[in-house]
Amino acid sequence: MVFKRVKQHITLTDDQRKMLESIVKSRTAERRVYERARILIMDADGVSASKIAREMDTNRTKVYLVIDKALSFGVANALGDLPGRGKPRKIQDEARSFIIRTACTKPIDLGLPQELWTNRSLTQYIRRNAPEEYHLHNISNGTVSKILTRSNIRPHKITYYMERTDPEHERKEAEVLHVYREVRVLRDTQDQKLTAILSYDEKPGIQATGNIFPDKAPDQDHGSVSRNHDYVRHGTVSLLAGIDLITGHIIPSVTEKHSSQEFIEWLKMVDQYYPDEFIITVILDNHSIHKSRETMAYLSSRPYRFKFVFTPTHASWLNIIETFFSKISRSMLRGIRVDSREELKNRILSYIDEINMEPVVFRWKYRIDEMPGGIEV
Repeated sequence: MVFKRVKQHITLTDDQRKMLESIVKSRTAERRVYERARILIMDADGVSASKIAREMDTNRTKVYLVIDKALSFGVANALGDLPGRGKPRKIQDEARSFIIRTACTKPIDLGLPQELWTNRSLTQYIRRNAPEEYHLHNISNGTVSKILTRSNIRPHKITYYMERTDPEHERKEAEVLHVYREVRVLRDTQDQKLTAILSYDEKPGIQATGNIFPDKAPDQDHGSVSRNHDYVRHGTVSLLAGIDLITGHIIPSVTEKHSSQEFIEWLKMVDQYYPDEFIITVILDNHSIHKSRETMAYLSSRPYRFKFVFTPTHASWLNIIETFFSKISRSMLRGIRVDSREELKNRILSYIDEINMEPVVFRWKYRIDEMPGGIEV
């Protein structure tokens, strides 16, 4: 016996149909949302509930539930679950606050010897010390983990920050950013101003380590380079480098020591590189060798030739040359093996020579447009 359908079919507006069709065509939509969208489209096209159930490999009850929800609450609400579904919360807000508050307190401050929580130790502490009315004496490790995850609390992790200890941080930062803004103006206008602007720093302690046994190339059995754990130390070298912020050219020096004398030798290289009429601005950090008596004596011998702009203390991120040091660490120096310090020095200089053949001009953007005018650079 065939039953005549009593329930009306869904009527879709053009916008609703486009929205449902986009969900059906999407490759990222949830499966339940995709299925409900197909059900609503087919019902709006006059397809019977039985045929929809067969094509969707489901049952008529599920089809009618989606249709009833659309007729009662709207098409958009039919795609999701109505509020009130699922188990009621057993852990109330006060108990959750106690869990989060405990996780945000160091164990040492609660009389425990540990510095950081583990999930197990935190759960055990909560079970033993939570007020009875919170009913947390049997809470599981997983529940504690879920509550903390939803609140983005990770008491077993440490992230580091740098406290601003320089009382002149704002002024020094403004000076550096004004120099970067001047660089941008010089590039954009192609002004032939008699000036050179360099970002300088040192990368000390580059280890010259060599293999005792040779590396093995990748093959069918081992897809990566195979290396024996044993190695020999040949000492360390320091890379002193400045990058011309207008041309991208890098002026390097690789030395075995890292003192005022090496820094002065680098300044002499820069002095010879640029014409005598150029004023050379150097952005650099507050290392003692940059302000030593030897350095000041050399600068006095070349009056009005160099201008130093110091970054704030503990603010090396303001110095563009750090970008190059990061690049060389992640590429050329990663996993390097050499037979001597001299080989390491030559390979570093060769790498920089290749870069200087096609120099990269670094462009600083962060906060550069926020700096007010009025500071002479």
